[in-house]
Amino acid sequence: MSRFEVTTLVLAPPPVVFDASLSVELHTSSMRGSREQAVAGVTSGVLSLGDQVTWRARHFGLTWHLTSTISAHVRPSYFVDEQVSGPFRHWRHAHTFEPAHDSGVEATLMKDVVDFAAPAGPLGALADALVLRRYLTRLILLRNAYIKETTEAAMR
Repeated sequence: MSRFEVTTLVLAPPPVVFDASLSVELHTSSMRGSREQAVAGVTSGVLSLGDQVTWRARHFGLTWHLTSTISAHVRPSYFVDEQVSGPFRHWRHAHTFEPAHDSGVEATLMKDVVDFAAPAGPLGALADALVLRRYLTRLILLRNAYIKETTEAAMR
């Protein structure tokens, strides 16, 4: 099992950042590079507790499908999405949103903790060590930059 964490300061209040993080449309816009789309389950709007969505995306030259569910949801501070079916042996992504201030501006400290296990036993562990962790971290950073840009622009 592997884990990585990413922290992002967003100059917008926690409820705004929380809702943006659960927006299907915002997610697909942030993942344009991999042509990610919601193709089954909840395919638009803001996800909530118990919702499932199947994502189709292109990574490493292959098309992947991952179905996840929102398994925990405490607005505006915390939610978890977990893989129901897909390419990972295990995928759990915990999102936390803590109130913060930056130069007197209401802000949110957004933290992502991703626990995952690659498929394919020892070969998957090798892929994780060589490529996967770095690749997934970059995807989360890209997504968070898009959330930051979008929510901060909406606050202006």
